[in-house]
Amino acid sequence: MSATSAPLPGPDASSPVPPSVRSAASWSWRLLAIAGALVVIGYLAVVFKVIVVPVAIALMLTVLLTPVVRFCETRLHFSRALACAAALVGLIVVVLALVAAAGGSIASGFADLKDQAQAGFDEFMDWLRTGPLNLDSADITRYADTLTKSLSSNTSTWVSGALGAAVTVGHVAAGTLIALFCTFFFLHDGRTIWGWVVGLLPLGVRDRVHQAGRRGLVTLSAYTRTQILVALVDAVGIGLGAAILGVPLALPLAILVFVGSFVPIVGAVVTGAVAVAVALVAKSWVIALIMLGVVLLVQQIEGHVLQPFLMGHAVSLHPVAVLLSVAAASFVGGIVGALFAVPLVAVLNTVTLYLHGHDKFPELGTDDHLTIRGHDTSDDGPAGLVPPMVARAERDLPGAEDGTTAS
Repeated sequence: MSATSAPLPGPDASSPVPPSVRSAASWSWRLLAIAGALVVIGYLAVVFKVIVVPVAIALMLTVLLTPVVRFCETRLHFSRALACAAALVGLIVVVLALVAAAGGSIASGFADLKDQAQAGFDEFMDWLRTGPLNLDSADITRYADTLTKSLSSNTSTWVSGALGAAVTVGHVAAGTLIALFCTFFFLHDGRTIWGWVVGLLPLGVRDRVHQAGRRGLVTLSAYTRTQILVALVDAVGIGLGAAILGVPLALPLAILVFVGSFVPIVGAVVTGAVAVAVALVAKSWVIALIMLGVVLLVQQIEGHVLQPFLMGHAVSLHPVAVLLSVAAASFVGGIVGALFAVPLVAVLNTVTLYLHGHDKFPELGTDDHLTIRGHDTSDDGPAGLVPPMVARAERDLPGAEDGTTAS
């Protein structure tokens, strides 16, 4: 005799609310709860950005410097602490060398650029007098006086802006120290720190969260390394074009393009515009047009070759998702939000897909497990071995001799 399945329950005829409305209401309050949680998380991230941003930068530096630490340990036979310190010091030396090179180039080329800008301004003033506008000296003087009075009337705004800039410099200094401190310990004790975070979760979900976190870290690492390659190609292309055209400050422009390329879409446009403006001021409109062509060519290579083949494979995000995430994050968090929008969305995409049954990195396997407080994350049973320090503390408690402890 074959078993028959029970009939599915039909709509509740006694309820005045149609099933479609009840289903829409169920979805609505859940979506509102998710949106509220996202708003609270975003608000807290903005409030504590002095801490959140350095920690995020430290994570990206950690995945970038991990191969260097591994090389120092395996090839140079450094200890773990010495390898982490060497990698971090090497990074600081490289950054300071770039800053020194850019600063020297700016110091040597700024005087010439200032003279050329002054000559261009004088030429512009002559055009106002002899050009189609046909302005006389009195009109120009009157407009200059109006502009001066407007600037003078906003003195308080300028002062408050200067004070805000001073506060920002302080925040940047504090954030730099936090980022360097966190980077060292993420490199040295990253697995222990991650184990502590996972240990805060319920026992049954720890291993699954750990496996999802491993895949998120792979995605972040792929994004960071790929973005460095893309930024390097942009910087070399635009910097080399500026040097060939004889545009001053070619090296600082290349460094500016390299840094700006970490902000998708927006950074390339802004830094390219700066390069064209310098070419216009220092040379002529013909050189500026050629520089514009170089910038557009480099950006086309990035958009049609590097981004689809490299970044698309690294983060598996559609360009529409990249554009919308950058726009939304920049609206909430400004430049900092635009900087971290794509890696955050990419990591969340990888983690969410894994938790819903789609593994983007099946080659990682699931054999790697954390041991948290003597308990393996792959074991859903009772707690395992007690760490020696905890066992010793329990033996020292009053009443441990007769099997009882003080409450």
